[in-house]
Amino acid sequence: MKKVIFAASSGGHLTELLKIQELFNEYDYLLVTEKTDVTKELDNKYNMKFIKYGPCKNKIKYIWTIIQNLFLTIKIVIKFKPDTIVSTGAQIGGFFCYVGKFFGAKVIYIETMAKIKELSGTGNNVYKIADKFYVQWKSLEEKYDKAEYIGRLI
Repeated sequence: MKKVIFAASSGGHLTELLKIQELFNEYDYLLVTEKTDVTKELDNKYNMKFIKYGPCKNKIKYIWTIIQNLFLTIKIVIKFKPDTIVSTGAQIGGFFCYVGKFFGAKVIYIETMAKIKELSGTGNNVYKIADKFYVQWKSLEEKYDKAEYIGRLI
């Protein structure tokens, strides 16, 4: 059975990713997101790993959290050995896409519904390495050669 990591930041990105949760049953999967009061309850329902939530109010703490999360991402990818990474963003989704790609995984990225006219920062970065790049607005498909329109997840 193929191994897939589904990765997204908490909040809207995770909400969008959970709209395709019926795919989880088709794979040996791992769902990765930031640990918050809301997301820690998902641990009972899904095969989960958490990384640190990094609020950006304190710049030094935020940078330290990014460094820790990058190392956690590497550790998770090495241990799980995914064939594919699927992400809706944001920051941690980008980490998983790049680290997964480095270790030979295919990358599937689904751009957030919030982006209508141009790609998000993470989407723009992952676009370069994605094996499949899906968008939720027709206008983005027309603007980016690699993009495939899939309609709205929400």
